[in-house]
Amino acid sequence: MRRRVYVWEVPVRLTHWVNVLSIVMLSFTGYYIANPYIFVSPREPWGIYFMGTMRFLHFAFAYVFVASLLLRTYWAFVGNQWASWRGLFPFLTKEGRTNMWHAIQYYFFLRRNPPEVAGHNALAGTSYMIIVFLYGLSVFTGFTLYGQLHPASIWHTLTNWVTSLVSLQTLRLGHHIIMYLILAFVVHHVYAAWLIDMEEGNGLMSSIFSGYKFLPKDQQPDWIEQVIAQNGKQNGKEPQIAKAETRTVER
Repeated sequence: MRRRVYVWEVPVRLTHWVNVLSIVMLSFTGYYIANPYIFVSPREPWGIYFMGTMRFLHFAFAYVFVASLLLRTYWAFVGNQWASWRGLFPFLTKEGRTNMWHAIQYYFFLRRNPPEVAGHNALAGTSYMIIVFLYGLSVFTGFTLYGQLHPASIWHTLTNWVTSLVSLQTLRLGHHIIMYLILAFVVHHVYAAWLIDMEEGNGLMSSIFSGYKFLPKDQQPDWIEQVIAQNGKQNGKEPQIAKAETRTVER
């Protein structure tokens, strides 16, 4: 018997897929801007504007990406326990470190079973902390480059000091390296998600669409639930463990 638990709320799922679309479009257009690998005949009526179209799409999706990050950041403070910002810093708590060590043992084939969690395991949480940092660095370097081409924009005013520290070419190189690191993470992320879904059989892959996972009826609160419950006790608040909707189902 398993219980259906509502883990991923709408803003979490929405920003996840907006980020996916944004990363694909930003990578595609960004690589073209740096290396125009698509030849368009100037005889085509839209040919002479092709680079401009690519740049417009790149900038447009940059703003979409930033809006998605802002929404997800806000939800990290008002969402449920599995959306909490604390999930990015598991190494700060005993529960998180224990779960992280369990995950490391599993990935290095030193332990047969993955850690039982409703949300992300602690090792995944740490990797997301790094990815969020890369997101921020990508946005910062991107708008710094944008500001240099648009001296009347607010981005030039806010980021012009950066060019006194590093050259524009170094910024471009850094911007591209970050793109490759994020794409490498995407490959690992998809692989790890499929692996854990097959190992745990809890509907992990479908949960990013529906929000629901199917957990063993006797599964104990995971590390992030314990951390938030402990934090609630310290602040004199009622612990909010497993606040999400549950329903027992046969699987």
